[in-house]
Amino acid sequence: MIYVDLLHGLEVVWINIRFQHQASVANNNSAKKRIQIAERNRLQNKSYKSTVRTLIKRCLVACGIFEKEPGEDTKEDLQKTFNAAFSKIDKAVKRGALHRNTGANQKSKLSAALKKVVK
Repeated sequence: MIYVDLLHGLEVVWINIRFQHQASVANNNSAKKRIQIAERNRLQNKSYKSTVRTLIKRCLVACGIFEKEPGEDTKEDLQKTFNAAFSKIDKAVKRGALHRNTGANQKSKLSAALKKVVK
């Protein structure tokens, strides 16, 4: 989050950043370790979700390109992006980064876009 404060004509900007080593309220070693594991999992889940969003966008762009210029090359590119997106969604669901219904909805959206373009 970025906060902007205009005080006496001066612009002061504060940026709220998560630090890797935050002070914790954990009292024992197992609680401290759980905090570390939760942070590690949060970063990994963030990476999975970001990759899934990127692949979905690429697939939708490939659908648009194929719709404008149908051909074997564009169809092959479309199929590659489609398979990559499906694979990453399935892996994210298996790992627990995405809920299974969310993954199913995303795959359904991609399938509908592909079906609309290919017919």
